[in-house]
Amino acid sequence: MGNPEGGPVSFEHDQGRVFDSVDHIGMFGRALRRTGKPVVLVPLGTGLHAGHIAMIRAAKRIPGAVVVVAYAGPAEDHERIREERIDALFTYTDEMMWPGGIRTGVDASIGMDVGEAVTRVLGLVGATAASDVVLGEKDYAQVVAVQRAIRDLHLPVKLHSVPTVRMPDGLAISLRNTRIPAADRERATAIAAALTAGAHSAEHGAATVLETTRGVLEAADVTPDHLELRGLDMGPAPEVGDARLFVAVTLGDVLLTDNVGLPLGIGFKNIE
Repeated sequence: MGNPEGGPVSFEHDQGRVFDSVDHIGMFGRALRRTGKPVVLVPLGTGLHAGHIAMIRAAKRIPGAVVVVAYAGPAEDHERIREERIDALFTYTDEMMWPGGIRTGVDASIGMDVGEAVTRVLGLVGATAASDVVLGEKDYAQVVAVQRAIRDLHLPVKLHSVPTVRMPDGLAISLRNTRIPAADRERATAIAAALTAGAHSAEHGAATVLETTRGVLEAADVTPDHLELRGLDMGPAPEVGDARLFVAVTLGDVLLTDNVGLPLGIGFKNIE
C-alpha cells in the first residue's frame, strides 16, 4: 500500500494512525479499498461518550474491517479512541471538510430535520472512501435518512446500526444528557421509563401505547414536546408489525430525545 507522504508502507491493523487532512485520509482509504479490505467509518462529532465507544467496538467486529474513526472533538480524547485499537483516526474540522460551509442539502423526506446531519455523514463517507458506516440508533431518524440516501443515490456503502447505550437508570447516553440540570435529573429518567412502559403495552395497539407513554411522563410532571409512533421506515406506523416510538422533552434549556422499537399490535410476549 502507498504512503500519503510518498513511499511504500505495509498495512498493519490496530495502529491508530492519525490523519489530519482530507487528501491523506482519502488516499489511505482508497488504497485499502483497492486491496479488497472493508473500510468502516465511525463518524463522530465534537464529544466522546460510551455510546460512541460502542459504535467503535461494533465496527471492530466486522470481519476484516479497517476501522476509521472521524472525530472533530478535542485532542485529549484522541488517546481514548486509539485505546480501542482502531486503524485510523481522522481528526477533521468543519473548515477542513467544508471550507465554503455546507452548501449541499439532503432531503430524506422523513418529516424530521436531519438533512445537515445526513450531509455530514455522507461527506465523511466520501472523504474516507468508506465501504461501510456505523451509526447509533439513539439518532434513529438519522439512521433511516442515511440509509435512504445511500439507496437513492446508489452509493456503494453498507450501513450498520448500533442499539442505544443507556445508563443504569435507563437514560440514553448522549452529549445533551450531560447538560440536564441537576434538579431535573430524576424527571429525565421518566423518559426511558415511559418508553419502556409504552413498548410493553404494544399488543393493545397504537392508542394504548401513546396513552401509556404519556401517562408515565405526566406522573413524573413531564410534558412531552413530541410523542409519536412511526414505522421502521419513518412512515406511518402499521396497525400490526414493527414500529418505533419517539419522544422529545425539554428540561431546562435542554431538548432530550429518545426512541425505542416495539412490535405494535403483537406484544413482546407473543413473539416466537
